[in-house]
Amino acid sequence: MRPMRSMFHDRRRQGVPTLNVASMPDLIFTVLFFFMIVTHMRSDEVKVRLEVPAGSEVKKLTGHPAIINIYIGRQGDRETRSLDNTWLVQLNGDLVSPSEIPARINAIRSKLSPENAERLTVSFRADRQAPMGLVSDVKQALQQAYALKINYSATEISP
Repeated sequence: MRPMRSMFHDRRRQGVPTLNVASMPDLIFTVLFFFMIVTHMRSDEVKVRLEVPAGSEVKKLTGHPAIINIYIGRQGDRETRSLDNTWLVQLNGDLVSPSEIPARINAIRSKLSPENAERLTVSFRADRQAPMGLVSDVKQALQQAYALKINYSATEISP
């Protein structure tokens, strides 16, 4: 038999076992890949200032590859909150006039696959104070471009 002192002495020499970090890069890249897949980056910067109307039956438009964003708002400085009385129309990232909308939509549609071109949806977001004449002009331009699937954006009313 071994003496008692040598048994305790052997245990002290072993120390704390090391942590195996060989699979750590795999885990990090898996988490990174997950966040890259589920994160949606806004593709266009909103250049107009708008106060969106509120609604009670609001549903989120998700998983749609063929969406055109149209914003109607006032020109203004976001920092000073000063507003100009000039109303602007923004199609995706560009400021346009209503007469330019059909040509722009047809150009966008021509770049899409046939399935996505058929499912093309317009996300329409207008300021609550926007003149109805301008809103009507934009809607008529959308009809000329045969962009008939329109999603009207609003903020949800809190219950």
